[in-house]
Amino acid sequence: MQGAAAEGRSRASPDQADEESAKKPRLDLPDARVKQELVAGGGEGSPIVAAPAPYSPREELAVRIDKRLLHCHLCTLPFKPPVFQCKAGHLACGVCVAQLPCGQCKACVDGGGFFDPCPALDAVVSSTRIECPNPGCTRYVTYHEVADHQTACPHAPCRCTEPGCGYVGAPQALAGHLHTVHSVPVRALQYGKASQLRLPVSTPRLVLLGDDDNRVFLLTVGALGAGVTAVSVVCARASAATRPRFACKMWVNLVAASCGKEDMVLVDMHMRSSSSPGAVVAAGEPTFLMVPPMYLVPAAAAGDGDGAASMEVPLYIRIDKLSPWSDALV
Repeated sequence: MQGAAAEGRSRASPDQADEESAKKPRLDLPDARVKQELVAGGGEGSPIVAAPAPYSPREELAVRIDKRLLHCHLCTLPFKPPVFQCKAGHLACGVCVAQLPCGQCKACVDGGGFFDPCPALDAVVSSTRIECPNPGCTRYVTYHEVADHQTACPHAPCRCTEPGCGYVGAPQALAGHLHTVHSVPVRALQYGKASQLRLPVSTPRLVLLGDDDNRVFLLTVGALGAGVTAVSVVCARASAATRPRFACKMWVNLVAASCGKEDMVLVDMHMRSSSSPGAVVAAGEPTFLMVPPMYLVPAAAAGDGDGAASMEVPLYIRIDKLSPWSDALV
């Protein structure tokens, strides 16, 4: 009877088998970003379980620490891998160890303190991150890379170079400061398209704002002598900033009344960055546009007797934002 009952259970109908299968608990996998595999047990009917994850998700913890612990006592610079430790526990960065006679620790009295790599501290140093000190930047940077990041950070402060002004702020804030405090005109600029500007010789500066990113450019006008005018442009940002790169073309056309032929003076250049835009006069820039006096035109609102101060530069300017692919070709 027991055998028959067992046989009967083994020959359960397909509907009963489906019903029993539906009653089995389902396996809910964790977050899809963690790869999991299903593995079966030893025999038929064994439960299906999740294989151990190949790695654990990163867990971060905000802590306060004496920053002196993250600095080399020999050069006082932040530790960066590889970090070395002597048998007595003294630490030194790899640059300092390379300069020590025979690689021995100077702090050890017996002179037998040889330095060995310290992988544990390497891991701590590599994972220690702080928020960029520049206002407006929300990036967290590895501690020993903060100084390098600040020199190229798009939010690095720029300095106003108007005489007697000590204002310092982010590039966009500097543009607002120049406009409201020093009455510097501001114009919008569309990348990849030529813009026509009428630059009064008497107005030495003009702020240009990129249309899609509010990038700040400062156009400077200055005299070279003999009636020649110099025009230059820089990007207001940290001097070491390399991305994105910009190319600029500036030109002025001249139409000869006798034959109607159009001549031009043109400059094609890569944009320079400066955290003190305007500190260098137009003619002091590595590349600038030289405009002969016959290319100047009278200002539209000029009155009689205004003289050279009423002349304008009929400038065309085009700024292109270079892609990473085009940067690779430079």
